[in-house]
Amino acid sequence: MSAQEPSSESPDQPAPGTVAPSPILSARSIALDLMDAVFRRRKPLDEALGEHAELNRLAPRDRQFVRALVTTTLRHLGQVDHALGQCLEKPLPARALVVRNILRLGAAQIMFLATAPHAAVDTMVNLAAERGETAFKGLINAVLRRISRDPGAFLAAAPAGAVSLPDWLWQSWVKAYGVAKATQIATAHLYEPPLDFCCRRPAEAEYWADQLHARVMPLAGTLRRPVANESGERAHQRIEDLPGYAEGAWWIQDMAAQIPARLLGNVAGLRVIDLCAAPGGKTAQLAAAGAHVTALDRSRPRLARVKDNLDRLRLHAELELADAALWDRGRDFDAVLLDAPCSATGTIRRHPDVAWLKDPRDIAKLAATQDRLLEKAVSLLRPGGTLIYCTCSLQPEEGPERIEALLARHPALKRDRVHTDEVGGLFELISPAGDFRSLPSHLAEQGGLDGFYAARILKAG
Repeated sequence: MSAQEPSSESPDQPAPGTVAPSPILSARSIALDLMDAVFRRRKPLDEALGEHAELNRLAPRDRQFVRALVTTTLRHLGQVDHALGQCLEKPLPARALVVRNILRLGAAQIMFLATAPHAAVDTMVNLAAERGETAFKGLINAVLRRISRDPGAFLAAAPAGAVSLPDWLWQSWVKAYGVAKATQIATAHLYEPPLDFCCRRPAEAEYWADQLHARVMPLAGTLRRPVANESGERAHQRIEDLPGYAEGAWWIQDMAAQIPARLLGNVAGLRVIDLCAAPGGKTAQLAAAGAHVTALDRSRPRLARVKDNLDRLRLHAELELADAALWDRGRDFDAVLLDAPCSATGTIRRHPDVAWLKDPRDIAKLAATQDRLLEKAVSLLRPGGTLIYCTCSLQPEEGPERIEALLARHPALKRDRVHTDEVGGLFELISPAGDFRSLPSHLAEQGGLDGFYAARILKAG
């Protein structure tokens, strides 16, 4: 993988009598800020990107470089840290987080972004001086130069697997899926995922596939645009500039994320409530299929995003700003879709910071929240209605274990097995219990899938 170096010109002019900072160093300085936001302030990367005041002052190419640098560092952090560990005679003190992140950014450039070694080393040494870490300049210079002499050897010493992930996460996947599948999942996370589209009118999929230079996927109405074209060139076109965006012909949604709403079958004319609706892809699916949708979310900004997406798509849903666990303004829905808050460990290939932000305590807290939301979902469902419970988590505690506990509490509920034709004919996406379960390693040769779980539950009439 490679990334363009920041441009040598800055769009902003310095104040009279001052010297403008190098945009090359500025881009890397912002990348360091973002690493600090993730590791010191425990902030999700997307949130940190949206909040950084200086990011939008960079030229577009420089912004792309910042995002590529930070995302790549996080995606390969296990391998990067392993390489750094081989080069450090003793561990860095805990207080030296800035130095650690400077080393991580430098190593990632050398090992994965094909940055010229002298550029990676010199800019990181200068960045250390800029941040007042002059005492570590010699160490940073020595470590990065050592890695630059043979980056391939350091990569070979850290293959995908246990070294790629926090130990608790690796062990949880080995327990749930076995070593072989856990290794396949970890390997899938090292590659940037393609872009998936959900067509508002599935019958138009072939047309929009041609317009978007995408391929038609097994799931009806789903298109996939690769990360790079056949020549290996990466596409940097903004989503908003792609054909069909302004017309509302499609929205972005991973193929796996499209399956849970489809498990409700024909929803035309039915009253359906989408709990925890943001960012709104499933709400859009239900509305496009003719359902009368009520969509809840507790976050005002996230609900506003749902509205914006529906407006662009020329679709309608009743939007409610509310905590789903407390909402009580309706009953007897024909169907309930609960995409519950979760650890999101199934989306690490898109959000590599997730692996380093979560820990086992989060899983236990989220499981309790999921149980409360499931109880609410059951109370909103009419007799004879259908509940879809789903999460973008690979953790069994947030998927099948929640459903087994729910069924044990409610004898009137029963699992309705998912059928192969409901998941694009991909039988490997159905668990032995009959639930939908995708892994990032599924369809690996076609770009993989997000990790998703969904169960279909029927309420006795």
